[in-house]
Amino acid sequence: MIHKNVITDFCQKEYTPVIDESAYIHPLAAVIGNAVVGKRVMVSPFASIRGDEGQPIFVGDEANVQDGVVLHALETEHNGHAIDKNLVEAQGKKYAVYVGKRVSLAHQVQIHGPAYVGDDTFVGMQSLVFRAKVGSGCVIEPGCIVMGVTVPDGRYVPAGTVLKKQDDADRLPAITDDYPMKDLNKDVVHVNTSLADGYNRMDLE
Repeated sequence: MIHKNVITDFCQKEYTPVIDESAYIHPLAAVIGNAVVGKRVMVSPFASIRGDEGQPIFVGDEANVQDGVVLHALETEHNGHAIDKNLVEAQGKKYAVYVGKRVSLAHQVQIHGPAYVGDDTFVGMQSLVFRAKVGSGCVIEPGCIVMGVTVPDGRYVPAGTVLKKQDDADRLPAITDDYPMKDLNKDVVHVNTSLADGYNRMDLE
C-alpha cells in the first residue's frame, strides 16, 4: 500500500512517497506520506514506513526494512513550521527518521523518530531505537532498547541491552575481526537487494 498522508492540524500538506523504481515494496507493506525510499531497498510484508507527521522519513539505497518493521515519528511540524527537537540532521537536511545506505532493519524493529541510523549498520530483531543516533558500521543485537544516546561508529550493543545513558554508550565494545557478527550485515544486504531485484523482475513478467 502506497499513498499520501492525510491533512491534519499539525501537517497541512499532502505528500506522496518518493520511491526509486528499483526498490521493492511488498503489497502487504505500507509506505505513507513524506517518505523517501532509495535504490534497491527491500520493504517486506507488514512493514510500515509512515511519514504522516510532516517532515520526511528517509531510507537509503540498498537498505532493507524487514517483516513487521515500523518507522514512524513524533509530531514534526506545527502550523507549517518544523519542530527541531523532534528531528535529526543528515547531509545538511532535517528528517523525522534517517536510515542510511545498506542498513538492515531486522524483523519487528521499531525506529521511532527522532532517530538516525548510519550506513552499514544492522539493527537486530525486536529492537527499538528512539530519540537516538546509531553510528555507521554498528550492530544492534536482537532485543535491545536504544534511547536518548549516540552509539559511536563501529560498536556493537549486546543482545537485550537497555541503553539509556551516554556513558554506557561510550563504553560499548568495538567491532573487531573476531566479533562473530562482524560480516552479518553485508550478507543480509546481499540477500535483500537480490530479493528486491528478483521480485521486481517477477512483477514485470
